Amino acid sequence: MSRHPELLIPASSLEVLKTAVVFGADAVYIGGEAFGLRAKAKNFSKEDMMEGIRFAHEHDVKVYVTANILAHNYDLEGVREYFKELKEIKPDALIIADPGVFEIAKEVCPEIERHVSTQANNTNYATYMFWYRQGASRVVSARELSMREIKEIRAHIPDDLEIETFVHGAMCISYSGRCLLSNFFTGRDANHGACTHPCRWKYSVVEETRPGEYMPVYENERGTYIFNSKDLCMIEHIPELIDAGIDSFKIEGRMKTALYVATVARTYRKAIDDYQKDPELYRKNMPWYLDQISNCTYRQFTTGFFFGKPSEEAQIYDSNTYIREYTYLGITEEIKDGMVKIEQRNKFSVGETIEIMKPNGDNVEVQVKRIVNEEGEEQESAPHPKQVLYVELSGRADKYDILRRKEEADE
Repeated sequence: MSRHPELLIPASSLEVLKTAVVFGADAVYIGGEAFGLRAKAKNFSKEDMMEGIRFAHEHDVKVYVTANILAHNYDLEGVREYFKELKEIKPDALIIADPGVFEIAKEVCPEIERHVSTQANNTNYATYMFWYRQGASRVVSARELSMREIKEIRAHIPDDLEIETFVHGAMCISYSGRCLLSNFFTGRDANHGACTHPCRWKYSVVEETRPGEYMPVYENERGTYIFNSKDLCMIEHIPELIDAGIDSFKIEGRMKTALYVATVARTYRKAIDDYQKDPELYRKNMPWYLDQISNCTYRQFTTGFFFGKPSEEAQIYDSNTYIREYTYLGITEEIKDGMVKIEQRNKFSVGETIEIMKPNGDNVEVQVKRIVNEEGEEQESAPHPKQVLYVELSGRADKYDILRRKEEADE
C-alpha cells in the first residue's frame, strides 16, 4: 500500500500556526497552556486555539494538541478539566504519553483521536499493538529506531494504525526525550515541560584533589559539548521514509520562529510533492532543498538513528554556535494602498535590500522604499520590535509572505 505522508509542523503561537498552514503543512501540532512538554513555548490560550483550529480547518489542515507530560497524582484533576475544555474546542487529535492521561481522554472526549507521544518509548510492534487495542489511532515512533525497525513495525501492525516519525529538528540526548538533567541541575522537570536544555551547556572535568582546575574532555579552548547532538535532517531520504511505511513526517520545534517554521515546512512540502510527482525531479531539486534548509538557524545535521547507531559525527564537540543566514523581519498581514502591513520583529532600514519569502518556493529580492508607522509618520528605520508598520517595497508581497534579510554567515 503506497502511503501519502502527512507533513506535520510545530507551532508556538497563532502567528506561527498560520505560517505553517500557508507554507505547506498538512497538520500542525500545538501546546495548550497546560500539560504539554514545552512549558517555555508561548503556547495557546483557549481563544487562540479556537482561532487556530478554525483557520487550519478552512485550509484543510489538521490540528493536534499535545498533552504529553508524565503526570503525577496532583496533575490528574487538572487534566480532566482541560480535556473537558478541549472537547468543546475540537482539535483533530491529542498527543499523549501517559497511560493514565490516555484513559482520561478516552473517558472525557472519546470522539477526539488519541496519538501516543514519542515520550512513551514506542520501540517495537507489540507496543504499537498494545496502544491500538487501547484505542490509539497513531503512535509516534521512538527516535532510537532505525529505518529497518520502523519498516518491520509497519509489517506487523494494521493498516489503519498510523506511524508518526520525527524527520527534522533538534535531537534529545536522552532516551525518547526522558531526561533528568534539567530537574537535577535546576529543579525544572523536563517531563513536566520545563526543560532548561542542560545538554547544550559546556562541561569540563575536575579532579577531586584539584578543585577549580577545569580540564577539557576534548582538546578545545571553548570547553566541551559531551551531551550535545546535531540536528536531525532527513530531506535527502524522503524515498526511504515513504518506503518504510511512515504516515506522518514530524518536524521538531515548538519553540521556533515563524521564519524557521516557514523555511522547513516549505522545503519538505516541495521535496515530498516533487518525489511523488517524479523521483527524478526530487533528485534534480536536491541542491535547492539543501540550500533552503541550511538557511535555517541550525546546529549541523545528522540522520540520527535511521541508518543504525549514530556515529561519533552525530555529536558536536567543538562548538554549540548556530549558523544563521537570515533574520526574520515580519509577516505580511495585509496590503493597504500598496503598503505591506507587518508587526516588525528585527531592525531594518529604508534603502536596504531584503527578501520576500513566498510559500511556492520563490524568494524575491526587493528594496525597502518607505517605512511608515501607524500614526502615518515616515521612519528611516524600524528599531522597535513588535511595532506595527506599513512598508513600501519595490516588489509585490502577498498576505502571509515572510520578509527576511540575508546575513553574512557566522564563522
